[in-house]
Amino acid sequence: MPMVTVSISPLQAADIRAAVDGGSYASSSEVVREALRLWDAARKMSDAPRDNDYAHGERKCVADMFADHEAAHRRSA
Repeated sequence: MPMVTVSISPLQAADIRAAVDGGSYASSSEVVREALRLWDAARKMSDAPRDNDYAHGERKCVADMFADHEAAHRRSA
């Protein structure tokens, strides 16, 4: 797999560590790959027809999508 170096905030790093330490993810790479998949899905949704809008005509941002995914992941664990 290609390696990419990125800079993140200390809070983001702590959140990633907490997700791994809490057992939700096996590694920090897994957290980042999941975030990128959700980002890609959000990008694709923004290109889709507006028929799929959320309540009040607004789409969810990637952070909301990730939070929803995390909540579903915790419920299924």
